[in-house]
Amino acid sequence: MIIESEDFDESAELRAVEPKFNEEDNQQENILRPRYLRDFQGQSELKENLEIYIKAAKARGEALDHIFFQGPPGLGKTTLATIIANEMGAEIRLTSATALEKPKDLVGILTNLTRGSILFIDEIHGLKKTMEETLYIAMEDFEIDWVIGQGPAARTMRINLEPFTLIGATTRAGAVSKPLENRFGIPLKIDLYSPDELGLIIKRSSKILNTKITSKAVELIAESSRGTPRIANRLLRRIRDISEVEGSGDIDEKMAREGLKRLGIDENGLDKTDRMILKTIIDVYNGGPVGLEALAASLNDDAATLEVYYEPFLMRQGYLKRTSRGRCVTNKAYEVLGRKNADQGLLF
Repeated sequence: MIIESEDFDESAELRAVEPKFNEEDNQQENILRPRYLRDFQGQSELKENLEIYIKAAKARGEALDHIFFQGPPGLGKTTLATIIANEMGAEIRLTSATALEKPKDLVGILTNLTRGSILFIDEIHGLKKTMEETLYIAMEDFEIDWVIGQGPAARTMRINLEPFTLIGATTRAGAVSKPLENRFGIPLKIDLYSPDELGLIIKRSSKILNTKITSKAVELIAESSRGTPRIANRLLRRIRDISEVEGSGDIDEKMAREGLKRLGIDENGLDKTDRMILKTIIDVYNGGPVGLEALAASLNDDAATLEVYYEPFLMRQGYLKRTSRGRCVTNKAYEVLGRKNADQGLLF
């Protein structure tokens, strides 16, 4: 059974290649989301380890040790949490750090957990210090201290909890305090997916959506998905929509190219925002270096958003690099924008 916090969903208007959830994603991802490890594509080493930990916990009749997922958004942290719950035959409660405003919110959840159940806290780095301290005892001793009354009459009452598993997920591992991070017995890092792994995900999703797709179309969509399953599934759904209205409903290479073009994604997998970042560094900062805050101000965007959502892809593709002095574009960025490096004395 899945219990989800009301504040867990996000419903903003997003880029086609934005790895955040929007309202439609929540509905569609539930259809496409695998329920068991055998159906989960990619991350083979992580899957193998999880399978061992789950089998061992079930054999002992114990709750699974606490798990800490770290990695960019859209890679399947929430999906893996629900898979773990299904594999363990346990109830799962989904929430996020932003939904936990006061200690009593967390205490209310903890005291209502059943034996062996799973609590998933997304973006756990955003927890307030007081709630982190509440979690310390809960994770180690399955107890919490609660203050009753105020002033001189206040007293502390210790409340026993049922053994449970906390799964914490974050896109910013360095922002999680060490005392909290060290209390997770199973730290797992989720990496960006290879095009081949994304191809397997796209093929599986197309079958569920009852959409025929050619191998070349799968390859094109996978290469444009920024190593992220959520983006791959979103692109697949949008191209399917275009094909159903303007084509046969099937997706071949021509339809995939046309769909990606309509979504503003070029043959290199870059969209308008990616190109704007590269152009700004070249035009305003002569190719860099430029500090993250200065770049964010020039783009009228949030520095954390740039660092978490945009930079990993641009760096992985070789368009951007970080130095001790700031961000710099590479020669590849000049080439993809059709420009010449000003250091060579050539005009754009």
